[in-house]
This record gives sequence, structure tokens and C-alpha cells, in this order.
Amino acid sequence: MRKNIVAGNWKMNKNLQEGIELAKELQAALNGKTVKCDVVICTPFIHLASVNAVIDGKTVRLGAENCADKVSGAYTGEVSAAMLASTGAQYVILGHSERRAYYGETNAILKEKVKLALENNLIPIFCIGEVLEEREAGKQNEVVKTQIEESLFDLSTEDFGKIVLAYEPVWAIGTGKTATPAQAQEIHAYIRSILAAKYGQAVANDTSILYGGSANAGNAKELFSNPDVDGGLIGGAALKVETFLPIVEAF
Repeated sequence: MRKNIVAGNWKMNKNLQEGIELAKELQAALNGKTVKCDVVICTPFIHLASVNAVIDGKTVRLGAENCADKVSGAYTGEVSAAMLASTGAQYVILGHSERRAYYGETNAILKEKVKLALENNLIPIFCIGEVLEEREAGKQNEVVKTQIEESLFDLSTEDFGKIVLAYEPVWAIGTGKTATPAQAQEIHAYIRSILAAKYGQAVANDTSILYGGSANAGNAKELFSNPDVDGGLIGGAALKVETFLPIVEAF
């Protein structure tokens, strides 16, 4: 049975002290509550160890926002998957549209990152999605298929079973355009069909596919009610407990 997951991506926000306070607030807000999803907070690298000390790792789980595509060595400024694991992180976001667009991360680079994350027992939240020009040209299916095939389809069935996917309609982020719940369901179902063709229906059914297109308190319930939408990768709304909690409670 696949998991419902709501993951907060803090991006490059909050200094260390603010991050610790936000994590403490979220943990306190969830203590004693019964929620029907796993809650993950993905923080900047410098926050990981400190945030890990103030969450319980069960009600609130810890994730990173990226990792290096190398094991170790003379790569100034990079942070390895092994380093992330040593902080207590359980998840890592890979292939976010911002990493692809601003830092030139290719499907080949991401393939290496996924491999290293899995070797260090981290669960990749692997992001896929098309930009506006690709959506307008009707190429969204082709784009996400290529992203999945070139980065993930060399994995064994066992290793693929550890992956969480996050679909980001890049065209709907900051453009004033909005992906409808029906559009989200349509492409999530298509993604699941690709997985079924490669790994079989059982693996496809067990893979969590999150929606990463500006989910908020107002639309989360409708989005999550779709049969192939298993939660959200949340950006801005994850930076305050009062905006993040209603998304968690949408399940």
C-alpha cells in the first residue's frame, strides 16, 4: 500500500535559529494528532543536524534539498549523500525544477545522485515536470517519460520501490496559470502507467506520486482526493505552521 506524503521544501529560506523554531512549532502542533500522511520537512544543509535534534523522526521526518553526484573528494561546497545520512536525514529531494533550470542538472547527473542516495539509505523524492513551452506544445507526457527513463529506469525493481516521485508543473509555478486537479490526476495516472509498463502494476501501485504545483490550504483537499495524487511537495506554504498544517490535515 503506497504512502500519502506531505513534504515541505524550505528552499533557501530561514536562518538556522528560525529553522529550528519552525521545526519545533511543527512538532508541537502535530504531537497527539492523528494524521493520515507522512510529514517530511526538507531543510537547507546547515539546518539538518540541528533540526533533527528537535523532531521525533516519526511524526515529523527529515529530508535534505539536494546532494552531490560524487561520493567524496575535492568538490568544494558540495554535500554528499553520506553526509546527509549522518545528520539523521531520511529523505532527499533530487531533480527539482530549480536545480535543473538554474544549475544545469541533467538526467545523467541525477541518475548518479539517485544511486548515491539509495546507497546511503536515503529516500529520493525525485522531481519531474514540464515547462510552459512544453505544456503548450502538448509534450508534457514525452518530457516526464524521458526524465524518468533516463534517470531511474536502470534501477532494479527493489531499488525503484524506494523512490518517491513528485510531479511539478513548472508552467504553473509563478506564471499565474494554474494546474487543475483534473490536469494533475491526468498526468499522475500517465506517470503511473509508465511505471507499470517497466516494473509491473504492483510496483506502480505502490509508488507514491506527489504533486508539486503550488498546493495550499485552499486546494489541497481537492488535489489529494484524486486517486493517483498521493500528497504534495510544498514550497512557500511550508514556511509557516499555520499554512502547512491545513495541507497535512487535508488527508
